[in-house]
Amino acid sequence: MKAARLLLALALLNAAAPVRAQAPENAVKAAFLPRFARYVTWPTPPAAGAPFQLCVVGHDPFGPMLDRAASSELIDGHNVAVRRMNTADRAAGCQLAFVAGASPQDTTRLLLALRSQAILTITDARAGPQRGMIHFTIVAGRVRFFIDDAEAAGRGLSISSRLLALAAGVRARR
Repeated sequence: MKAARLLLALALLNAAAPVRAQAPENAVKAAFLPRFARYVTWPTPPAAGAPFQLCVVGHDPFGPMLDRAASSELIDGHNVAVRRMNTADRAAGCQLAFVAGASPQDTTRLLLALRSQAILTITDARAGPQRGMIHFTIVAGRVRFFIDDAEAAGRGLSISSRLLALAAGVRARR
């Protein structure tokens, strides 16, 4: 029941969040990021007592908004910790990674560096066309996201049908 209420809150936030300026857009995205973890299963979850690691790889458009959003989340008894890094070489231990390079080519390079790990990658259309497993975009003035479930499955991640149902589009598993 609690998961259903959270899903409803996520859907309402998405439906009621028209974007008028970049700061509110980033606030909506920052709120989404730690919540995605509720709807993903990893091949190896964090150890008992260890937090979920939400990493920002490259440019951080969120700042303290992401820290506040993560501090209020509890995922299967785990807190959510935010780590920031300029390169992907320190991403070991991350469960989620928001990836935003200085250029579209840089974003591609960062995503390729994470490709061998079971990390849910998240990107933003504002940073270029490169896509993580979840890709934020603006549709009709609202923050929406696309999901590449095939890529997630290829890395051993399972995304809940509840989250897939909220996506603006899904690349399905084969």
